[in-house]
Amino acid sequence: MAQKALSEKLAILADAAKYDASCASSGGERRNSRAGKSLGSTTGAGICHAWAPDGRCISLLKILLTNFCIYDCAYCINRASSGVERARFTVEEVVTLTLEFYRRNYIEGLFLSSGIIRSPDETMADMVRVARTLREREHFRGYIHLKTIPDAAPELIAEAGKWADRLSINVELPTEDALSSLAPEKSVHTIHGAMAEVKARGEAAKDRTKRGTRAPRFAPAGQSTQMIIGADPASDGEILHRSARLYGDYALRRVYYSAFSPIPDASKMLPLIRPPLVREHRLYQADWLMRNYGFDAPEIAAPGKNLDLEIDPKLAWALANRQHFPLDVNRAPREMLLRVPGIGTRSVERILKARRYRTLRYEDLVAIGCVIRNAEPFITLPGWSPRGLPDDANLRARFAPPPEQLSLF
Repeated sequence: MAQKALSEKLAILADAAKYDASCASSGGERRNSRAGKSLGSTTGAGICHAWAPDGRCISLLKILLTNFCIYDCAYCINRASSGVERARFTVEEVVTLTLEFYRRNYIEGLFLSSGIIRSPDETMADMVRVARTLREREHFRGYIHLKTIPDAAPELIAEAGKWADRLSINVELPTEDALSSLAPEKSVHTIHGAMAEVKARGEAAKDRTKRGTRAPRFAPAGQSTQMIIGADPASDGEILHRSARLYGDYALRRVYYSAFSPIPDASKMLPLIRPPLVREHRLYQADWLMRNYGFDAPEIAAPGKNLDLEIDPKLAWALANRQHFPLDVNRAPREMLLRVPGIGTRSVERILKARRYRTLRYEDLVAIGCVIRNAEPFITLPGWSPRGLPDDANLRARFAPPPEQLSLF
């Protein structure tokens, strides 16, 4: 077989990496650059592909080391039994691509994942060599995200965290039953064990010795994971419950949700059509409520229940709990203000700060930045009372957009 050109490999392995959603760079830290000897920065300018901690977009080279794989996960386009065209980068080829893309100002970092070739340890060792070569030999100070292989040896995971900013370990599917039936070569216990290892090493890296020196760095941007949505019958309630457990048990920075996409020659166990993309969007909104607004998973979607696809989950909760409203904006505690549709975390902080000095009026909320149209039915304050506004059924119709206007953004 003729050797593939580097450009051919890039086309195949960049396309194969598109199914992995867990490549955001939030949480990366600035690395000190030595003048004249360093490349890259997580804080520079570039093409927008991922979000940095302060809200800026940065670009990442997102590729697989190889799409060869010894595993045969039913939902994966790169499974062993798939007929897709295969390719494999060498360590030096990935290093070269990263540097050349950076020098052209196309990227500011690397997201590297891989199929499993020969063994988890051999594959993980190659990924670690990429990161180590970039850091040590090329003095690259840009962002590096490595997809960790759960079955790899702990010492390889430890070294990966030494060179990478973030590690991610995919739980793949929402339930243990789904994983055992669709990916029998993978184990929930192995995945959780690897997550626990990353969490423990990350916590140890934050500790100081008696002399005040820090332990060696370890994945300062933490760890993330991804779940495939719609490949199994798990409800949104089950998915959110699993996410809440992962956040609590393993201190994850993010859980990413990826709508299942039908693949060629798929197993009969898989659905024939993909779930609506808006379901993925609603799960991200619900996840945001859990991480930033103090909601518990069962409040958003009870076990066995799915999210309302027509309206966002915060509004759905408010409509289902009308007994808490209207809320007096000048007296309500922070945790209840956060539950008012149209009032976000920044607006809540501004409200709390402003009302220490004076009574807020309707026009003040406009100046603060609240989405007044959404908030009106749920608040009261001088200059505004929701009396006369329609009740539940009509309120739902007011907020649910026509199908042709429904947008993920």
